[in-house]
Amino acid sequence: MQTFIDGKGAVVSDSGDKIGSIEQLFLDDVTGEPTWVTVKTGLFGTSESFVPLDRATVSDNDLRVPYDKAMVKDAPRVDTDQHLTPQEEEDLYRYYGLDYAASGYDDTYAETATGTTTGMAGTTGTAGLTDTAAAPAATTGTDRDRGDASVVRSEERVDVGTRRREAGTVRLRKYVVTENVTKTVPVTREEVRVEREPVSAGDRVSGEIGDDVAEVTLHEDEVVVDKETVPVEKVSLDKDVVTEQREVTEQVRKEQVETDADRPVRR
Repeated sequence: MQTFIDGKGAVVSDSGDKIGSIEQLFLDDVTGEPTWVTVKTGLFGTSESFVPLDRATVSDNDLRVPYDKAMVKDAPRVDTDQHLTPQEEEDLYRYYGLDYAASGYDDTYAETATGTTTGMAGTTGTAGLTDTAAAPAATTGTDRDRGDASVVRSEERVDVGTRRREAGTVRLRKYVVTENVTKTVPVTREEVRVEREPVSAGDRVSGEIGDDVAEVTLHEDEVVVDKETVPVEKVSLDKDVVTEQREVTEQVRKEQVETDADRPVRR
């Protein structure tokens, strides 16, 4: 690995934005290879964050990494004054989207049981990367528990609820229509009936022959139609709440876990 020229290197993102100054270099206990570097972040550089060197490149006097300042600043907090434990290193690899198993470190620890990386303190505010030949010997380590190799499986769940909204408007409107109404009523009328009877001795009649006229007035009922407006009913609007069952279909995603190994795995 290349060496920083004057020991005042900084970590920058791919876009060239400065993330922070380099503080400490962490070496692998077994191989002595640089694996992590700590960067001063936070307000006034009051905290240190770990950054992996897997994808880092040296540009001039800076270390260029494919992460931005916000991501480095929010990295899991790890004590920089002691060894990285296997679990801490695995958490950091997972946070940065790196494959911890593919790095080979987990196999190395399983075979040697020596631990992970060793922190090498540098001069405060000015420490930089050094050649692996100049790296100090590894100190101590911890055994890696193979049972810690795990992934978190997630899945989407559907939470179905309801919210109230306007569904429409109902109005009462009154208008006039015309229809035919038929009713039957009794009517009476007078008719003339001619009656003939002999003249009796007591009848006072004229014995003279001549013209004479007799008349009678006839009557009948006339049908008269009268209309009046009367209220018949009151019509109003009211609301009822109706509950019905409605099926909702939605697609959800979930993760599945499978084993990819070069030898049979007992489940």
